[in-house]
Amino acid sequence: MADDDTVRVTDDDTRVLRLPGVLLGIGLGGFVDGIVLHQILQWHHLVSNVPAYPPITVGGLRVNTLWDGLFHAFTWTAVAIGLVVLWSRVTRDRGRLWRSAPLWGWFLVGWGGFNLVEGIVDHQILRIHHVRPGPNQLAWDLGFLALGAVLALAGWRLTRASRP
Repeated sequence: MADDDTVRVTDDDTRVLRLPGVLLGIGLGGFVDGIVLHQILQWHHLVSNVPAYPPITVGGLRVNTLWDGLFHAFTWTAVAIGLVVLWSRVTRDRGRLWRSAPLWGWFLVGWGGFNLVEGIVDHQILRIHHVRPGPNQLAWDLGFLALGAVLALAGWRLTRASRP
């Protein structure tokens, strides 16, 4: 490590951290989505736009809650696998890892990629839910996609800026 406490990384560091960083970004980004939008704000559930399961009925809410739980199980699994892969790939100087720009860059790429895929597939193609249904729902959906693009681009730049 340099005297100025700057973490120097190599192309190998960037490559080694790609998969675990992306997995952690997908999982933790999904947690933010599920916890904030599904549970705290209650703007939507995973299948809240499916006519057969309106979240305003007990039966519909049960189905939506089940799908939200499956979604959280997926995001938890992504985080768990990301941590296992990270631990197995970084065998020395693990403290340096948390100051590593490639890790945080790939984390942002994963989170932004999650938003982009989820926003395009669930909101636009399948239309199983929208970020905030009702007036201006397209604007909310597009804002979610824009946030994903900004996160992914910022993460990509962070992984590139950290190279020697």
